[in-house]
Amino acid sequence: MNTRTFAGIPADFAKLEYAKIVLIPVPYDGTSTWQKGADKGPTAFLNAADNMELYDIETDTEVYKQGVFLTDPVTENASPESMVDAVHETTKKYINKNKFVTLFGGEHSISIGTIRAFNECFNNLTVLHIDAHADLRESYEGSTCNHACAVFEANQTTNLVQVGIRSMDISERRWINNDKVFFAHDMAVNEFWMEDVMDQLTTNVFITFDLDAIDSSLLPSTGTPEPGGLFYYETLEFLKKVFEAKNVVGFDMVELCPNPNEKSSDFLAAKLYYKMLSYKFAKNDDEYEVEKITEDSPFAKLSKINKKGEEEQ
Repeated sequence: MNTRTFAGIPADFAKLEYAKIVLIPVPYDGTSTWQKGADKGPTAFLNAADNMELYDIETDTEVYKQGVFLTDPVTENASPESMVDAVHETTKKYINKNKFVTLFGGEHSISIGTIRAFNECFNNLTVLHIDAHADLRESYEGSTCNHACAVFEANQTTNLVQVGIRSMDISERRWINNDKVFFAHDMAVNEFWMEDVMDQLTTNVFITFDLDAIDSSLLPSTGTPEPGGLFYYETLEFLKKVFEAKNVVGFDMVELCPNPNEKSSDFLAAKLYYKMLSYKFAKNDDEYEVEKITEDSPFAKLSKINKKGEEEQ
């Protein structure tokens, strides 16, 4: 049983029965292909969060008072597929408890299970994928649950909108939706890119945030750093627009690969996570509602995707 609390908040704010927010750590790094260490990301993130000020100046809030329940980590690692199944099951369990569910990885393959759970629980879902990499390979190194395949399933089953992309394999071109992918080089010369992204979002939005979307000059400690990424206040401006205009139903954050000699990346990740919560709950009357699943609902299935990665008929 985990006795630690997120950011060292008082135990009264960390109880499941009180908390509106759930944080699920997933220390998994089974398929990364360059720098290993994303499995240590959740611990580094939590250690950094212990040193944050918990008052957010911009929103004039202390969002931890909404309650943040820190679960035991999802540690299944027998295979990428078994990890995805475990993440899916755990995520869906807390969504159905009417919680605002967030996850911290771990590599980006954890998002396959996360997105699957949210897609089963919310109609007309947009997955807002903020990342340096397209992650649209159908399979990689013999698995459809590889980090390079993180949003392939989402591209088939949800309204996938991709932001900040600046690295991809030519094979992924066949899956790209040109109206819904925002490449970094285009964003750099388009002052209206945020508005253009907003036009592509449905009401319900799940955010999957790969930290390598942030420029590597600000956040170098990630498994696959790429130059030319988002800057901090640019990122906050965009996220604030999304949270204000849409119903963000949850989010995950992945790919922190901590370096013991470079702590600023860990702290940026912790601050960004807390800022996203602050935007979500900036209004005191903001209630988080889950669409209830009934027997005749298409979302009552365990998954709309079968074991072969094909949509069920």
